[in-house]
Amino acid sequence: MTTIKTSQSATARSLGPLDILVLEFPGNQFKGEILHNLHELVAAGTIRILDLVIITKNQAGHVSALELNELGVKASDALAPLHVSISQLITREDIDAVGAELDNNSTAGVLVFENTWAAKTKQAMLAANGKVVMYERIPHEIVQEALADLAALGAPVS
Repeated sequence: MTTIKTSQSATARSLGPLDILVLEFPGNQFKGEILHNLHELVAAGTIRILDLVIITKNQAGHVSALELNELGVKASDALAPLHVSISQLITREDIDAVGAELDNNSTAGVLVFENTWAAKTKQAMLAANGKVVMYERIPHEIVQEALADLAALGAPVS
């Protein structure tokens, strides 16, 4: 079980499932529209953002990365409502791997977030001596294909 120790006490807290999300913005045209939605998720307690790195790849293919504390005042102010705890979960190796996949002249936001909504369920499963046998996220494209196949067969799809 994963725990976080706080400097204020010796107590530990179980984490919900963690995800890493990489969003690429071609042409270095990140305008921040997604920030409002992320703020809503954080404010509602649905997710908690543990780490955030901005990676850019210029026209020549040079990759650079900025941690939250390295961003300018304007960007830091825009990201402040997300309450990101700079955890350094995103490693140099992660940054290099993402940079290698980015198109030239693009920006990517890399988020590590906890699905806080699932922590209570996880605790209940552990208390009942349950164990996860399989957990897999189904990619959106596969879901869309399956729904289209069902619709083509005349099945009701909602």
